[in-house]
Amino acid sequence: MEAWPTVAWMLLMTNAADWLKTVQSRDFSITDIIRLHPSTTPHPGGFKCFTCEDAADNYECNRWAPDVYCPKGQYKYCSALHVMDNHGASVSVTKRCVALEDCLLPGCDDVPDSGHQMCSSCCEGNICNVVVPRNASSSIFSSTSPLASSGRRFLPAPLSYYIMVMVMVISTAGHF
Repeated sequence: MEAWPTVAWMLLMTNAADWLKTVQSRDFSITDIIRLHPSTTPHPGGFKCFTCEDAADNYECNRWAPDVYCPKGQYKYCSALHVMDNHGASVSVTKRCVALEDCLLPGCDDVPDSGHQMCSSCCEGNICNVVVPRNASSSIFSSTSPLASSGRRFLPAPLSYYIMVMVMVISTAGHF
């Protein structure tokens, strides 16, 4: 019996093992998040959100997100807006710091005339918008502080306006 099939098999398995070691995950780990958020902040209560505009997918957004703190004041939440095609593949991802008014209508909706679905979510906390919403179950508003402390009633007009603008941009993009 010849030894060359055994040797060839061993070389093939060695190359496959080396190839598997070089494959990188497209998800962020806890270590990545800790590295992104140092213990000092520019102002009391300062926090960061992943921030990108029309990234190709969640990985590209998180990978190239600017490492800056949200402005002090009304911006107290992080949002994620995810547009997917009819197969669930990402078309665009937009993440940013937002005010409470922009978080009052999380959820998913179909984008007319494009076959796309748009899901939005909001959260409170440091770089809490690491994942994107993919369905109604993950399109939520998660808050760590009570929202009923204010006697004012907020209207969701800014979020509605933002969604309408995104729908128009996406629907006209296919006509060029």
